[in-house]
Amino acid sequence: MNRRTFLQTTAGVAASTVPHFAIGKPGKSANGKLNIAFIGSGGWIAQQPYNQGCSEENLVAFCDVDRDQCAENMKAWRTGQPFFEDFRVMLDKMHKEIDAVVISTPDHTHFAATQMAMERGIHVYTQKPLAHNIWQCRTLAASRERYKVITQMGNQGHADEGIRNSVEAVRAGVIGDVSQVFCRNSGPEMGGKHFGNPATMPTPATAVPEGLSWDLWLGPTAKREFYRDYLPQKWRAFYDFGSGMLGDWGCHTLDTPVWALDLDPPTVVECLHREKSLEGVIPSASHLRFHFPAKGARGPVKLDWFDGAQDWTKVGRIDAFGAEHAAHLGRACWMVGTKGLLGCGTHAGPPAILPEDVRKAWGASPPPKTIPRVQGGPFREWIRAIKGDGPEPGSNFSVSAKLTEIILLGVLAQRFHTRIEWDAKAGQSTNHPELNAFIKEPAREGWRFGETL
Repeated sequence: MNRRTFLQTTAGVAASTVPHFAIGKPGKSANGKLNIAFIGSGGWIAQQPYNQGCSEENLVAFCDVDRDQCAENMKAWRTGQPFFEDFRVMLDKMHKEIDAVVISTPDHTHFAATQMAMERGIHVYTQKPLAHNIWQCRTLAASRERYKVITQMGNQGHADEGIRNSVEAVRAGVIGDVSQVFCRNSGPEMGGKHFGNPATMPTPATAVPEGLSWDLWLGPTAKREFYRDYLPQKWRAFYDFGSGMLGDWGCHTLDTPVWALDLDPPTVVECLHREKSLEGVIPSASHLRFHFPAKGARGPVKLDWFDGAQDWTKVGRIDAFGAEHAAHLGRACWMVGTKGLLGCGTHAGPPAILPEDVRKAWGASPPPKTIPRVQGGPFREWIRAIKGDGPEPGSNFSVSAKLTEIILLGVLAQRFHTRIEWDAKAGQSTNHPELNAFIKEPAREGWRFGETL
């Protein structure tokens, strides 16, 4: 059995949750370690996987379009491994030597790197949000089924104890029937570290920094001149590259209610308010409402998302069980039930339950732990699954593609300040057919993947 066939076999075993561990293939690494490559090797976003399990395996290749941005990490980590600027070249040349890849690029290149790796039988860990448009999400979910690789999206709170306690509490009826959810974030800080705030659009041209391969950074998006505030992190403010505050944080904060309430894509998403912004730039504040249909024994659910500064005397009112509004106790998410409330942090975290008598009853007799617990965090969860030593990761692409689709529908409604009626089966807006062009965005020649899936 060769290396690739073996890994595909163990991936299938892991997906069926049967523990199995063995590595045996031509050119295998010492002590059964995986050969892992990084696509996106600079800053804390690459330090996270390195420090949380990947450095315990064999790091066999690095890729980054910005040599200056990744210089510090490469000085500390690179001991002769090949370095690439173009992940397409790396995957073509080295795919037989790579078992798994961690993808930590800007949102607009997540899909190309992830899809190309999966087509070559390589297991993938892709940072959130999973993709930049809904067609990409659905294609990655289908690719997981087709190529039988182990997948994980980087909404790390999904692997924690806290979210499991919350999901089990909601499903056990601790707070009663839930029909309303509030989620929020006080950002974006426009012009701050993570979000650009240009004076004009299109943005003015500035000199490309030495060490940056600008055309490769653009990837599938249309060519344009470099603008200094795109990098290293402020691209999030531009819809062509990022998805704003909702895309940046929604995969964390919406994770608990989507999991606990088993929410499928909504039938309607409406943007009730957004601050004005330049075309193609995110607003400094917005208010969205998602309408989820009834499912099974659960009734319909409304989920409100707020970002930026809000007047909580007018919006996000809870006014029940001792809580006034969506920012009560500084929590980022509140699920409102008929018996009480359950609150979570930005990255899920441990639940806060109100009122006090419901919280005390839950603490004295918590529901059974029906969801398997994860040891060591999301990267080790992913690595164990690849080796066949654990079940499929919780945020695999069948789960995270649906979560990301929900979020990207909200991003689309926010971008155009409108109401979107969504036909999930067809993958189309029924009331704004002109927006369907954004469900599958065009990609430049050389950057088109998954078209025949």
